[in-house]
Amino acid sequence: MLHESRLSFGAEELLANVPVTEPLVVGGVRCHGGFGADGAYHSPRTLWRVPAVQAWQRQHLATSPLPLVEIPEDVIPPHSIGAAQAKFLIRHGVREPVIRILTEIAIVEGFGAMIRELPVPPLKSFVREPVTGTALEHLSRGLFEAHARDEAGWEQEGGHRQMWNAARDAAFSNPIISPEIFTGIMARRGQEPAPLFPALGPQVERLVRFMVNVLAIEVFARSTFAWAEEVLSDPAVSDAPREATNLVRYIRSDEAPHVEYLRTALSEITARTLYAADGREYSGREVVAALMDRTLRAMTHQRQTERIAQLRDMIRRTANRPDVEDLIAQYDALATPWSPPARYAA
Repeated sequence: MLHESRLSFGAEELLANVPVTEPLVVGGVRCHGGFGADGAYHSPRTLWRVPAVQAWQRQHLATSPLPLVEIPEDVIPPHSIGAAQAKFLIRHGVREPVIRILTEIAIVEGFGAMIRELPVPPLKSFVREPVTGTALEHLSRGLFEAHARDEAGWEQEGGHRQMWNAARDAAFSNPIISPEIFTGIMARRGQEPAPLFPALGPQVERLVRFMVNVLAIEVFARSTFAWAEEVLSDPAVSDAPREATNLVRYIRSDEAPHVEYLRTALSEITARTLYAADGREYSGREVVAALMDRTLRAMTHQRQTERIAQLRDMIRRTANRPDVEDLIAQYDALATPWSPPARYAA
């Protein structure tokens, strides 16, 4: 058992699994995680990772007056296509938008393999205060690697990419997937944003920005999980309501450690001073807040304007029916009303 005062861990510990009695096998593929003797699902690589993050959180709260970083609930928009809208389309024979969304989620999860490639500059080169025994110290000592394996799989073991694909294939009886979906995602990827703190150097700002962005994506995914569970659990529109929904629930469970280690590492930055090569100093709290503000503004805009317009265009392209505009009008009437908080409305 982890002693609550322990704060340093090896990579092999942060990658260690809780022992299971039955593996998770999906479509003939051994996926990560598994089931205990009581039938409960155990997420992968959580034997030490979860208690370690909890210990680092306790340390932060005990040594800093600042709370743990939070993304406010009021900035999280509903899913771009609501559950009622998705079911409406499927009942009217327009399955492609929902199938495409599930496929896009799986593809993006696969991109998670790149997390392990993110350069982590020597912490002493830009953090003024000590970082021994922190989540920051363990980013390149197991935390990023565990995250990458969870998302994209590891060796012969499937991860979230394979699990989302399996949920889609179960719910829609192995639909044909267009290769254009991948190219469409790549075409939407934007350029790296302009630096907000250029004196810190590109690697330092990229590291903090990456953690902010991924934390926001993970938190915004709460609406995605709720949407997927509601749609895929409905036997009126899903061919395998139990199997597909269970897979989504397992993935949601797996994502919790990602949220917690990222908010812990960012919280540790807020409590410290960052310094540039020329000696200029910045409040870590200021850096995290500025990058978070830009990320949340961009994501709320993308979710509520660009993505909704893209979905309407997709319906027009795939519905293949003369009354498609009437269909879209009914679809729009089922949307969940939402407006961003005033501070992000501009």
